[in-house]
Formats: sequence, structure tokens, C-alpha cells
Amino acid sequence: MNTSPFPSPEQRRADRAAKRHAVLAAAVAMFNERGFHATSLDDVAASLGISKPTIYHYLGNKDQVLLECLTMGLQQLIAAADAAHATPGRGLDRLQAFLRRYAEVNMDAFGACVIRTPEEALSPDSADRLRAMKREIDAAMRELIAEGMADGSIAPADPTLLAFTLAGALNWPARWYDPAGRFDAPGVAAQMVDILTAGIAPR
Repeated sequence: MNTSPFPSPEQRRADRAAKRHAVLAAAVAMFNERGFHATSLDDVAASLGISKPTIYHYLGNKDQVLLECLTMGLQQLIAAADAAHATPGRGLDRLQAFLRRYAEVNMDAFGACVIRTPEEALSPDSADRLRAMKREIDAAMRELIAEGMADGSIAPADPTLLAFTLAGALNWPARWYDPAGRFDAPGVAAQMVDILTAGIAPR
């Protein structure tokens, strides 16, 4: 048993990760509520009772804080696509699994930030990174759609147009979903996906 009063390297890493996440959670809440340009790092620091240089230490400047918030949202969607591809069943089943998680992520603070933040808020380099991740997610959705068409579980259509239609509908909860409302996020996601995919199953 380690009786040293000093934290171990693992404890220091865990402490740093917890502090970074606390800063990101405070920042993303303000970005979503006020908008990126109306939020300052002074506001974020004050909400946590820390100094602005502390944020610089853990995350960097405001652009880097925003990029990290957006990356966290997009990484959840990439993970959802990977999980859907590994799910057994028909293409439609895998697509529905992905879409439910897609909608849930968009109702989470980090996912909502992706939808609510215009690319113009980012530096050119950060915007390029954001677009690359979005292209990866778009491609994964189109691949799931194509797999469903190939196995006959999804009616023939243009995969790109269908992907845009599904994504467009499932992006909107990021703007109107209220956690204090009648439905929880998984319930909203399940109902929306059922409604949307009822129209793409073969007749």
C-alpha cells in the first residue's frame, strides 16, 4: 500500500483529466447558452472559481477550448458509428442503432455545441479538423444506408440525400430539446428514429 502523501503519476493524470473536463463542461454550457462570441474565458473561469491562466494551462486559448468541446461531441458520434457497424442484424437495424445514439448525442451538451456553433467561430485550422470529423460521420451514415439497401432492409434511394434528410431531422433536437420536459433523451431519440425510418423500410 502506498502511504506517500504525494500523488502517484496515475493520480496526477486522473486529477488533471478531471480538471480539464470540469473546464470543458463549464465552457460548453456557456457556449450553448450564450453563444461562443458572447462567452469569455473570464466567464468560464469565474464560474469555476479559478483564474483564466489556469484554463490556458489545461486547455489553451478560447479557440482550443471550443475545438475540444466540439471534438468531444463528434468523437461520440464516431464511436456510435463504429458500434453500429459491429452490431449484428440487418442494415436497417444497424442504421437505427446509430441514429438513436446520434440523436442522443445531439441532446447532450457537447453534441449540441456541434450543432449550435457555426464553423466561422473557429480558426481556419480548427474548422478544417471539424469538417474532417464531420465527413467521417457522414460517410459512416451513408455506408450503413448502403448496407441496408444491399441486404434489402432499406428501400432503394439516393444514399446521400437520405443521409442528409436523416441527419437534418436528428440535428434539430440540439436546439429544442429540454431535459426538464416530458421525455428523456433516449425516449425522444427512439421515437424520432421510429418515425423517420418507418418511411425507408421496403413496402
